[in-house]
Amino acid sequence: MSNPKQTPEDRWDVVIAPRGKVVALDLGSVWRYRDLILMFFKRDFIAFYKQTILGPLWYLIQPLMTATTYFVVFGKIANISTSGLPPFLFYMSGIVLWNYFSVCLINNSEVFSKNAALFGKVYFPRLVVPISIAMSGLVALAIQFSLLTAVTIGFMLLTDDAKLHAQILLALPFIVAHVAALGMGVGLIVSALTVRFRDLAFAAGFATQLWMYATPVVYPFSQIPERYQWFFYLNPMTAPVETVRSAMFGSPGVPVTLWLSNIAIAGLLLLAGVLLFSRAEANAMDTV
Repeated sequence: MSNPKQTPEDRWDVVIAPRGKVVALDLGSVWRYRDLILMFFKRDFIAFYKQTILGPLWYLIQPLMTATTYFVVFGKIANISTSGLPPFLFYMSGIVLWNYFSVCLINNSEVFSKNAALFGKVYFPRLVVPISIAMSGLVALAIQFSLLTAVTIGFMLLTDDAKLHAQILLALPFIVAHVAALGMGVGLIVSALTVRFRDLAFAAGFATQLWMYATPVVYPFSQIPERYQWFFYLNPMTAPVETVRSAMFGSPGVPVTLWLSNIAIAGLLLLAGVLLFSRAEANAMDTV
């Protein structure tokens, strides 16, 4: 017999309670669903290359082809300086990090629209999906960063222009955490707003492309006129892109003030994204 003193909360493993006026983030429930995060992680990775001819090789082809295009257009035709670094390595180092950010942002911006059927049938903390998206993107990042390292070693063997510094091993985890938080934050903001404003779903990809050109991916931060540098202090992708080059190749270091401003902005965007996402999920299934 059940204990008459037990409350309903004591008799159930999961209790779904109505939300208050202020959003309460139950991060403990997200941790309890960590096995589901792993399942979504595997799903996203397999879905990327399922029914493709080249499969995971696309992780290698995409940055190589993009870096080659940038090398021709920006390096040879436009003749943009790369601050003494081999142009191909300069472009590829920016592309690899930007690809991860773009995946986190775009895929998180589509969380409600792509998972509407699942969300309508099964209860689980919705933040599980954005976290799994950021984790699945790490696979591509690891593969592409390994490719970047191999290409750099090739340059070192063939020329005297390239150097590989061990500091990147210490800096990379922090850089990746920053980029993942930023991509999730902006993606969740867009995802929450698209519940009411569907146009944002179409604008997200285009805006991400424009954002890349406002980031030192195809040009170095040192080439930006001083009167415009304040704008790049407001761009939270400036510091991580420049730090990868600095830590890996020994290019000029990144000002501490740039990192501090980038971290503060990324943190605010992540907090805003999680709060807006949590508020939007209650009504998302009625409007998506």
